[in-house]
Amino acid sequence: MSAVVEETAAGRRPRWTPGRLAMLGCALLLALLWVLPLAWALATSLKPESETTETGLQWIGSRLTLDAYRAVWESGDLTRWMLNTAYIASVTTVLTVALTAMAAYGFSRTEFRGRRVLYGLVLAGIMVPPQVLIAPLFAEMVSLGLVDTYWGVILPQVAVPAMVFILVKFFEGVPRELEEAAYVDGAGRWRVFWQIVLPLSRPVLAAVAIFTFIQTWNNFLWPFLVTTDPNGMTLPVGLVNVQSTYGVRYAQVMASVIIGGLPLLVVFAFFQRQIVRGVAHTGLAGQ
Repeated sequence: MSAVVEETAAGRRPRWTPGRLAMLGCALLLALLWVLPLAWALATSLKPESETTETGLQWIGSRLTLDAYRAVWESGDLTRWMLNTAYIASVTTVLTVALTAMAAYGFSRTEFRGRRVLYGLVLAGIMVPPQVLIAPLFAEMVSLGLVDTYWGVILPQVAVPAMVFILVKFFEGVPRELEEAAYVDGAGRWRVFWQIVLPLSRPVLAAVAIFTFIQTWNNFLWPFLVTTDPNGMTLPVGLVNVQSTYGVRYAQVMASVIIGGLPLLVVFAFFQRQIVRGVAHTGLAGQ
């Protein structure tokens, strides 16, 4: 191991040991398992609808066609649904990052009565399946008159205990000496949090924001239950409604999958470095 480190430090390429080759093979296998379903969905969406139910494995149809994408686009208001989803995901992401950052900083830096109990309840929320809370949340949205509104979709998704835990782990690694020096200079707690802690937390905050955005964009169950107006639907809900209206058409189903997932692939392609850096900075990568 020391020889490999020395060669790397000297500018040479590390040697391809059997263990390194085995890890590379496993990574390539996992990548192939991830790409194959996506490639099959793309290939199916480009087939004529009549050829999607033929028996036998056939990747390419008799001709490549965009009829499925055209049919999905014309049968629903995809532009509005995309804008709705982008707005809901953006607002949810901003609120989630702000609230979880303040909560995590409070748990990691302040001492108050009941702190351990309250933090334990937050951690317990990680183990509660979201489906368990659907009935009381829906009743609450009805009583508040928030059904078929953006806020009715956004607010229940803002409380994310897992993100509080991740940020607490990061804040506990921030040197307290930096904050103590700011206190000596006369800074208050809010100024320390805003001008010292948050700038140091940009990688992990970026990761939390990206994870939240992706999760909100993909969320189907809650928007499906709380939204009945077609003009207020999110993209996953709208695409499912289009599919159920016209029956099971596999090319159109796969086209809907590609349309719904393409924006997230673009987001991940642009921000994958921030995601990796954020996970590394939380200290969770090796756990």
